[in-house]
Amino acid sequence: MGNCVSFQISCDQTMNRMLTFLFSKGYIEKLEENLNYLVKEMKFLMAVKDEVLIKVGREQWLHQQRRPTVQEWLTRVDDAYARFKILVKKLRLEGYFKEVTELPPRPEVVKRPTWGTVGQEEMLETASNRLIDDNVGIMGLHGMGGVGKTTLFKKIHNKFTEISGKFHIVIWIFVSQGANITKVQEDIAQKLHLCGDEWTKKNESDKAAEMQEDVCKEDGCKVAFTTRSEDVCKRMGDHDPMQVKCLKEDQAWELFKLKVGDEQLRREPRIDVLARKVAEKCHGLPLALSVIGETMASKTTVQEWEDAVYVLNRDAAEFSDMENDILPVLKYSYDNLLDDKVRLCFLYCALFPEDGQIDKEGLIEYWICEGFMGEYQVLKRAINKGYGVVSTLIRANLLTAVDTKTVMMHDVVREMALWIASDLGENKENFVVQARVGLHQVPKVKDWEAVKRISLMGNKIEEMTCSSKCSELTTLLLQSNKLEILSGKIIQYMKKLVVLDLSSNINMSGLPGRISELTSLQYLDLSDTRVEQLPVGFQELKKLTHLNLASTSRLCSISGISKLSSSRILKLFGSNVQGDVNLVKELQLLEHLQVLTIDVSTELGLKQILGDQRLVNCIYRLHIHDFQEKPFDLSLLVSMENLRELRSLALNLHYPGLGLLTV
Repeated sequence: MGNCVSFQISCDQTMNRMLTFLFSKGYIEKLEENLNYLVKEMKFLMAVKDEVLIKVGREQWLHQQRRPTVQEWLTRVDDAYARFKILVKKLRLEGYFKEVTELPPRPEVVKRPTWGTVGQEEMLETASNRLIDDNVGIMGLHGMGGVGKTTLFKKIHNKFTEISGKFHIVIWIFVSQGANITKVQEDIAQKLHLCGDEWTKKNESDKAAEMQEDVCKEDGCKVAFTTRSEDVCKRMGDHDPMQVKCLKEDQAWELFKLKVGDEQLRREPRIDVLARKVAEKCHGLPLALSVIGETMASKTTVQEWEDAVYVLNRDAAEFSDMENDILPVLKYSYDNLLDDKVRLCFLYCALFPEDGQIDKEGLIEYWICEGFMGEYQVLKRAINKGYGVVSTLIRANLLTAVDTKTVMMHDVVREMALWIASDLGENKENFVVQARVGLHQVPKVKDWEAVKRISLMGNKIEEMTCSSKCSELTTLLLQSNKLEILSGKIIQYMKKLVVLDLSSNINMSGLPGRISELTSLQYLDLSDTRVEQLPVGFQELKKLTHLNLASTSRLCSISGISKLSSSRILKLFGSNVQGDVNLVKELQLLEHLQVLTIDVSTELGLKQILGDQRLVNCIYRLHIHDFQEKPFDLSLLVSMENLRELRSLALNLHYPGLGLLTV
């Protein structure tokens, strides 16, 4: 039998400091000291007796009579001394104990108030069984805010009432944001019966030592906790923590129905249909399902339900109770991120469409150009740092990994990010995000000068327009629209623009000459467009570091590319621009180039690339084609240490030891 200490943690930054005080080394006071104190007091009493006898003898010499009370006192002292000698001898003989402490009586486990859980039954059973496993000393549950960790944990806690004699003490503690260590210690001390005058005089370290001695002095002590961060679980020692996930679609619908009420949904067939749409917008998050369900429980008309669907689709932050009861709860995870740069990276993810997969590589390149990765000389280090941030956001349950290359952001988390980006709803035009919503034209914006980032990707917009200066705009994402050309008129308003993504506008055939006015531009993506040539003045983009011209099948030449002196990433993979001798000569002049994707169609061009080791180290993707005169020796590519993808169509590739390989 042992002890179980359970924690509900809403502020992960408190964890390390609290544990330092709770689980530091302790000690046991020696019981011998009490006996020595008793002997000392008895010696003092006998000295007082001797003084009284001297005084009595002096008075009797003067023929005074001894008072009866004095004689009574002396008799009592003699009797006490006789009993003291017997008692001390007995105590000393009996005072040698193998164990000197025992646990206090097992207090009753106080049930935590809970309501019915939906969809958590399997995890409840798994977590409970794991916690009572003798081989498990610590168990962590992690998950995004509002996913139901507290509810699940209360259920686990309450199950101890059904386990007779398994644990002597079960302690429930809620550690809130900005938690006070002293308050946490007092909560634990009361359960351990440590409170008293001596306890209150101790400092935090001494209290921690005594608690550690009481909690962990016998086998079977366990610690269970919940947190939003997988990192916290691993720092605590649970290297295989359990993740509490959102509900599946059918489970989410059951919870939503429970909150709204069956009678309400049966009022009108159309309400049931609309209710399912509202529930879908919660994406299985129990907090959202509960809050929105309770709000909609009083809505009795089809029109009210239609309005709810409209608001949730257009701007969910405006939905009743969203800003009060849902978004602030999720914001704790954002507040607990490592630093401001990581927070900016997180907010940037909200620019992508709802339910959309986000390509890690492209996202990190945006971050680098925006300056979120800090100053760097070696691009690979910045990229690796970016992947580290992605992993941090995944472990914080703010992003979800889809596969090795892509991530997603939960829709309610995305709404929280947009809410934060708009200064908690005060400045909604900081981020203009209408991604993949079927727009045919640019949405109306009251104050273009306040806009910092625009994302209109995945729509059907044919012309990008704005009525005034976008003087603060740094990011403009227009990929996958129907743009034919970017107006030179609008370019003059974007002096601070850093990131411009025009990719997958298949009708776009060129750029205006005024593109040269984007003097702050660092990232430009023209991949999957019909651009035929780079405009005059393109060479003036002196800050441009990332240029993506992949899959530009009509682009014939990028003559003058060597003038882009800041270039670090150049993507030509799948374009009509071939790595011939002239292009290679220009590439060799790009002294800061570190990533290159390219097509090569001539053996001479390839040999020239292979003759420049710095250029060879830049190649990440290579497409070799039209080498049909003889088999190609793959061993020539061994020196390409950063090569990630090699592609060739209907080409015999020869590599010693592998024979013929057709790619």
